[in-house]
Amino acid sequence: MDSKQYIDLEDRYGAHNYHPLDVVISKARGIWVWDVENRKYLDFLSSYSAVNQGHCHPRLIKTVRSQVQRLTLTSRAFRNDQWPLLASELCEMTGYDMVLPMNSGAEAVETAVKTARKWAYRIKKVPHDEAEIIVCANNFHGRTVTIISFSTECLYREDFGPFTPGFVIIPYGDLASLEAAINPRTAALLIEPIQAEAGILLPPAGFLKEAAGLCRRNNVLFIADEIQTGLGRTGRFFDCEYEGVRPDLVVVGKSLGGGFYPVSAVLGGKETLGLFNPGEHGSTFGGNPLACAVAREALRIIRDENMVENAAEQGAWFLEQLKKIRSRHIKEVRGRGLLIGVELKPEAGGARRFCVALKEAGLLCKETHDNVIRFAPPLTIRRKDLNWALKRIKSVFRTLA
Repeated sequence: MDSKQYIDLEDRYGAHNYHPLDVVISKARGIWVWDVENRKYLDFLSSYSAVNQGHCHPRLIKTVRSQVQRLTLTSRAFRNDQWPLLASELCEMTGYDMVLPMNSGAEAVETAVKTARKWAYRIKKVPHDEAEIIVCANNFHGRTVTIISFSTECLYREDFGPFTPGFVIIPYGDLASLEAAINPRTAALLIEPIQAEAGILLPPAGFLKEAAGLCRRNNVLFIADEIQTGLGRTGRFFDCEYEGVRPDLVVVGKSLGGGFYPVSAVLGGKETLGLFNPGEHGSTFGGNPLACAVAREALRIIRDENMVENAAEQGAWFLEQLKKIRSRHIKEVRGRGLLIGVELKPEAGGARRFCVALKEAGLLCKETHDNVIRFAPPLTIRRKDLNWALKRIKSVFRTLA
């Protein structure tokens, strides 16, 4: 079958809940992917940062092959020999006391929300069913009904109500609004250190540190959603480290599974995650031995191959080079590490046509919020490959000028 046949088949039988570029990928290795016609592309999206380690990493292939032949699932009704090791290694790596495993990022965010509410009622003594969680406008934390209840994106909410109460929305990066929103019922602030889906939006310098201090003084939990920014993507293991912030809860996912398996988790202290009792929360697949074996190796690869350091070094260089591009279409280039957005002016005609042109040039990336091109290659990428990409990006901007 050729690409058109696959696309026609998907459009006929698949629900149309995505708008992908028309490239049908059939194999991948490292930073490169190939379509069914064997055309080669540089992956500049990393499956929304789920493939930080690169595609089909040989160590992860070996791990999966070994584990699937031994044990894949027990449910949490019984113990397995991989979950305790992942829990201990993840806590030792991050300095947190406890970890609660889930599968998708949305499930982990839901877990953080439930944790914050339970903490509010048991520890802070907020009256039952009155706890509030502060979130930021333009957030993206997932697509469950509870999570879209505090989204400000109309597309995510329309026709999906009624919505879950208990959330207060403030402008992103606005310390005065945060201070005004905090009250005795406030359980937590849930925030992305960088709003990736919103267009790679960074808060003002110092905001995260000041916000964390404000939360601490008011007995409010600081929850960082590091699903996209964490595990090295921005040049630190967690992006919050740039401002010396240690959240009460950290949500991780995506590249925790190395692009092989959905794995997510919430990291925290005994004063928060230690509140759960048997039966109050869980997941059949959360903490399964295959997921845990993959996550353990995925974390070791990030460490052993210095991916955090590489993201910092290569990202700083690439950001600088992108800012040198002179085009009447570019409004702003921003980002940190290897999470970079190129915002286009409204008159540029939208970012999608640039992404289509980049695809034709052999570079796969994706638009977000209509006018922003997101660049997020695997953290294994080297300078020569970034140079290869840069030449094509410059060429496309010249062609579409």
